[in-house]
Amino acid sequence: MTTKTATRACAACVHWNKLEEDHGECRRHAPQTVAFEVDDEVKFESMFPVTAADDWCGDYTPATQA
Repeated sequence: MTTKTATRACAACVHWNKLEEDHGECRRHAPQTVAFEVDDEVKFESMFPVTAADDWCGDYTPATQA
């Protein structure tokens, strides 16, 4: 069964950077800063959101349009 959403999946988007077979980074926007605590110390890291290959959003742009 093919749906409109399935064809607009992250894996087919120009902004998606594949990391593994079914996961990758959305690079549509700048990396986001994440704060977390490690051993009573706050650490900061910038990272792109990780999405599943079959996820989708409203910013989808077909990879063939680039």
